[in-house]
Amino acid sequence: MYNAGLYLHTGYLWQSIKMSDRIGQLIIVVLVFGSIMAWSIMVTKWLELQKARAETRRFLIAFRGESHPLGVLEKHGNFTSSPLYNVYVKACDTLGRELKPGGFNPDSLFVGGLTGINGALSELKLDSIAKMAECKVAEQALVLEENMGWLATAASAAPFLGLLGTVWGVMGAFTGMAVTGAPTIGAVAPGIAAALATTVVGLMVALPSAVGYNILSHDIRKLSVGMDNFAQEFVAEIQRVYTIHSAQAAMEYDGFREDADGEAPSEEGLDFDGA
Repeated sequence: MYNAGLYLHTGYLWQSIKMSDRIGQLIIVVLVFGSIMAWSIMVTKWLELQKARAETRRFLIAFRGESHPLGVLEKHGNFTSSPLYNVYVKACDTLGRELKPGGFNPDSLFVGGLTGINGALSELKLDSIAKMAECKVAEQALVLEENMGWLATAASAAPFLGLLGTVWGVMGAFTGMAVTGAPTIGAVAPGIAAALATTVVGLMVALPSAVGYNILSHDIRKLSVGMDNFAQEFVAEIQRVYTIHSAQAAMEYDGFREDADGEAPSEEGLDFDGA
């Protein structure tokens, strides 16, 4: 019974579309193309975000499982579908340039490969790394939001485009009634039904687009917040390893030199008899 009713209403809609004038049919064609575009964007973006979330989970497990913040890079991990990984690579590249201006070599970024105080990061260099990470976060957010503007346009413009077709059709129906001089329901009903068809099609485009836009925007917002949090976490780890640790190593080295310089000579090294 339900399927029969749906088929009947679909038939009414198709009949109304066929009774529309050329302007109404043109509006319906535009709405159909808009619907195809909106659904293609929603499906493509959903698959893209699903892959990004899966890669992000794998990357965070790998990153937090390393004792050194550059362990994932040193092991040549590849999580290119994750926006967090792209932020990570950019921050590591900036760190490499700050520590070794002549070129970037991941193997030289570990504390064990650094000598003396040259391995310590100044506050200025640490701030530079943080800013570059923030720039990459903003860039990745734009990548995630790509084509979302078209989806928002479909959700907001489709009802008004359908309303335009309805107003145009109703205006034509009443104009025809005035010309024929037959103010009856039978004379005006087909024109009004054809006019309302554009509103129905417009709502059929707008409702899925609006729901899809809200769902995808929520997922993008969560990934964007995750990128911000990861950038701060990574900079804190860099500060711990390359600022605090290296500074402590330098202080211990300076203390060792002071002890060596101030050490008194032993009695075995002195010759009181002149022999």
